[in-house]
Order: sequence, then structure tokens, then C-alpha cells
Amino acid sequence: MTVTIYHRHPRMESLFTKYSKIAVVVSAYWLISITMVFTNKYLLSSPELKLNAPLFVTWYQCVVTAVLCVIIRFFSKMFPTMISFPSTEIDFKLNRSVLPLSIIFVSMITCNNLCLKFVGVAFYYVGRSLSTVFNVVFSYLILKQATSCKALACCGVIIAGFFLGVDQEGEAGSLSVIGVLFGVAASASVALNSIFTKKVLPLLDNNVWRLTYYNNLNAIVLFLPLMLVFGEVPEVVNFPKLWDPTFWLYMNIGGIFGFAIGYVTGLQIQVTSPLTHNISGTAKACAQTIIACIYYHDSKPLLWWTSNAVVLGGSGAYTEVKRSEMKQQHQVALTQLAKNIEEANDDEDVPMKS
Repeated sequence: MTVTIYHRHPRMESLFTKYSKIAVVVSAYWLISITMVFTNKYLLSSPELKLNAPLFVTWYQCVVTAVLCVIIRFFSKMFPTMISFPSTEIDFKLNRSVLPLSIIFVSMITCNNLCLKFVGVAFYYVGRSLSTVFNVVFSYLILKQATSCKALACCGVIIAGFFLGVDQEGEAGSLSVIGVLFGVAASASVALNSIFTKKVLPLLDNNVWRLTYYNNLNAIVLFLPLMLVFGEVPEVVNFPKLWDPTFWLYMNIGGIFGFAIGYVTGLQIQVTSPLTHNISGTAKACAQTIIACIYYHDSKPLLWWTSNAVVLGGSGAYTEVKRSEMKQQHQVALTQLAKNIEEANDDEDVPMKS
């Protein structure tokens, strides 16, 4: 009797490698994103630092990102087969074209950091949870794109969770009204940034890294007058720990991780899918909230946790609804294409009258 042995081990190794890569990328996304939030919280409102210069902190992170782009471009020239990165030569015409988006970008990162400055890390996700809602509003007002009733219902759930969270922060005595306002402004800026990015990217050959470079270059210049107007220059000059290596270690970590989050976000979408990325981001926000409560020894009531669950559930449901709608639209498009091909073939088969 002949026994046939099927060697399935290589395939199993391939699957193992694939899942290991996904696990590593998702873990990296979580680690970088959560570390960046806690680092920025320390820089923006730590009682140890007492540095009241959020615009300076944000400006420096833009400087780090721009410098890292130049460094990686340099290495990509030296090792073109190993590293690929777009040109960092400045095209001033493109620079002007990107400027409107850069203004929104500056607003987005400023409001994000100001929200984080005034609210706790645990409430940070809920404070900025209206991005999806603003995306729906601006898509209708700017792009004239309607939204389904199911997606609108999900937005309603998110809004309810947001207001419940605000109410519970007030009940706990830890509510910062200005922090919430900056969170709402950050949500609106995130939505606008997403819409305008789609318009500007084609000008930059749809290269996200090139857009990142131009955005941060413009931001470096835009922040300078803002720091002067809001009186941050004397605040920084007179900062007692200005030459403290530990302070600059945290500043550089914040800048490097701010750069890295863009790369690892794209990588996570590449190895999984946009839907999985959104799910991962939602789960990360949940983990971040729990870690913050443990780290800062915050005790929250049941309704506070319920508000987080409502926001997370509404966001997850919205993602699933949009995925389902995109799949349905894709199927309709394929059906129509098949119908058009069939009609074209029928027309070719019809004999021509002499």
C-alpha cells in the first residue's frame, strides 16, 4: 500500500507569518498611538513641567516630522532598493496649493492638543468623538453627499453618548468646558481635513508622505505668528527646564511618535483593511481609557462607562453600516457592468442588414 504524504507545513508557516505580521502591526499601532497620547498629556499639562505653551509643543512636533522626512529621503537616495520616499525638494506652487489644507491641519492638531491639555486622557476619546458626525455634515454641505438613515441613526447614538459623557464628567466634577469645546473643534477639523485631503492628494501624485511633508512645512511657518500672538515666546524663553535633557527627551518622543503614527496607520490598513483599522482604533480607544483610569487612579461611575460604551458602539455600528453600503454599491456596479457587456455582445451578434 502506498501512502501519500501531503506537505502542508509550508502553507501553515505562510499563514503563521501573515498573522504574526498583522499582530505585530496592530500592536505597534496601539503602542505608538497610546504612548503618543500619554506623552503629549505629560508635555501639555504635567504639574512637574508647568509649561503653558501648547502651540510650541505642537510646532516642535511638526519640526521633528519635517526633519525625519528629509532624513528618510536622504537614506532612500543611498539605499533606493531598500527605502522608498518621495522628493523633499520644495515646489512653491504646490506649497501654495496645499496651504488651505495646511491651515485646517494646523487647526486640527492644535485643537487636538488643547483638548488633551484641558481634559483627562480617559475622557479624551469621548471629547473628540464627534468626528464621524461632522464628517456626515460636511460631506452633505461641501460634497452634496447624502447619508443613509441607518448611518444617521448611528450618528445619533454617538451624539447621545457624547452628551452623556459630558454630563458624567460634570457630575464627577472633572468637566472642562473649554476642553470639550476644543474637542468639538478638533472633531470638526478632523472631518474637514479628511475631505480636503481627498481634493489635494491628486496634486501630490496621491502620495501621503509628500502631503505630510508639505503640511508640516507650512505648519512650521503658520505656528510662528500664533505663538507670538498668544504670548508663548516669553513662556518658552523663561521656562526653567528649557535645557533639561529629560524635557527634550519627551519632546522628541512626542515628535517621533507623531511621525510614526502616520506610517503605522497606513501599514495597518495595508495588512488588514480600512474596516479592521477602524475596529482596531475603536478597541484601542477603549484600552486607552482603561489604562488612563488605572494610571491616574480615576474611579468612574457606571453611567460614565456607559457613555464610553455608547460612543464606541455607535462608532463601530457606523463603520459596519458604511462597509455594508460600500459592498452593496460595489455589487450594483458589477451587475451593471456585466449587463453592459452582455448587451454589447448581443449587439455584435445581431446580423447586419445588407
